[in-house]
Amino acid sequence: MESRMLEILVCPLCKSRLRYDRERQELVCSADRLAFPVRDGIPVMLESEARDLNAAEPQAGAQ
Repeated sequence: MESRMLEILVCPLCKSRLRYDRERQELVCSADRLAFPVRDGIPVMLESEARDLNAAEPQAGAQ
């Protein structure tokens, strides 16, 4: 993702800066604890598509 794009993109909810997680291909808002996906190089800045970072990660082997 281009650094110039990262400079102008903000969280659509709180307008704070976003951090790009290259490994997960997500834009992360630390304030709202949401991660917005980047698909084919295009940020999907919809609250309904965001991953909640407060949700507990499933544990390996849990059913």
